[in-house]
Amino acid sequence: MSVVLNKPSSLLHEIQIEKVGEWNLFKFSESLQLRMEELLEKKKADQLALEEIGELEAIGELDRIFTHVNAMMAAQNVNQ
Repeated sequence: MSVVLNKPSSLLHEIQIEKVGEWNLFKFSESLQLRMEELLEKKKADQLALEEIGELEAIGELDRIFTHVNAMMAAQNVNQ
C-alpha cells in the first residue's frame, strides 16, 4: 500500500511572517505547529496512521524550506 504525500504548498495558508527582533521571519501558525508536534509524538509512539505519514512529510518539507529561507535572510541581514 502506498501513502499519498500531501503537497507542502497546500499548507502555505498556515505560514505567517513574524517580527523577531529586527527580522521578519516565516513561521508556522500556532495550529500547524501544534499539529506537527502531535504527529511527531504519534510517530515516536509508532501510532501514525497511513494518511498522517504523508501529512507529517509535507509539514516537515515545508519546515525545512522555511528554515533554509529564514537562515538565508538572517545571513544577508548580518552581512549588511
